[in-house]
Amino acid sequence: VQLQASGGGLVQAGGSLRLSCAASGLTFGNYVMAWFRQTPGKERQIVASIYNRFATFYADSIKGRFTISRDNPKNSVHLQMNTLKPEDTAVYYCAAKFRGTSDYVYWGQGTLVTVSS
Repeated sequence: VQLQASGGGLVQAGGSLRLSCAASGLTFGNYVMAWFRQTPGKERQIVASIYNRFATFYADSIKGRFTISRDNPKNSVHLQMNTLKPEDTAVYYCAAKFRGTSDYVYWGQGTLVTVSS
């Protein structure tokens, strides 16, 4: 299984970025997909997850600003990030867990998002 994240970069506060994650080697539709983020010295935290459009989760810190979506035919998941804040600066990881299970078992390599003030 491979998860390939992309789309990170440097953006000014208030700007937008769209992260993408391409998955291979798994039956994509059977997996809950998520984005996590991590800053130095802190634990990795979940940002958003999606199984289908009726089953999504968003962390309180990004509600109303970020939108997670998935394209099952293309085996991809996206995170549209709007109104970015300096505190959104982190390495963002995509992850996958089989539906009905608790642990994310597959992880991408991470993509760095830097938001300047």
